[in-house]
Formats: sequence, C-alpha cells, structure tokens
Amino acid sequence: MQRMGMVLGLKPGKVEEYKRLHEAVWPEVLSMISACNIRNYTIFLKEPENLLFAYWEYHGDDFAADAAKMAADPKTQEWWSVCMPLQEPLETRKEGEWWAMMENVFHHD
Repeated sequence: MQRMGMVLGLKPGKVEEYKRLHEAVWPEVLSMISACNIRNYTIFLKEPENLLFAYWEYHGDDFAADAAKMAADPKTQEWWSVCMPLQEPLETRKEGEWWAMMENVFHHD
C-alpha cells in the first residue's frame, strides 16, 4: 500500500460550489476510483487560502496504469470537466500535473 497526497487551489468564490459537488459525487466516478485500486480517498479544504489537500491509499501494482485507466473513463472526464473550472493549480506544480503531487515525509500508525 502506498500513501499519496496532492494539493490544489480553488478559485475565489468557488468554495461553496465545490463543496456542493462533493456532497454528491457521481456513483460512476466513485466506482472508477475503487476500480483503480484507490482507497480511503479524502479531500480536505483549508480556508481562507482555499487550498485543497487530497489523500488516498493506493493498493495496486502500477499507479501510472491505473491513473491512465481513470483518465480514459468518459464519466470521470465529464466529472473533471465540471470540477476543473473551479480549481486553480499551483504555479509550482510539475509539468503535466493539475493537482501537485506531494512527498510523503512522515507517517505514524
């Protein structure tokens, strides 16, 4: 199992809409997350900075392949097309990233 985290901003004035969307995530999107070996997926919000922190546990053997599977899913693409206009990626993210991946520097059970 691999613990993973990402960070992303929300555009000003978009917090309530983002929260509303995530109160009722589409079932097909949730199923795809599970099908891609992702468990314990959680998104945290830090206001007033409007930063999102996503955490999940990856239980597969090939994250790149599972991420590609998710990205190819039409319903997931539709979900992203609704969410992405609300989001504001960090300027410091790596090329090709929308959410900026974070390094795991500490864990304690």
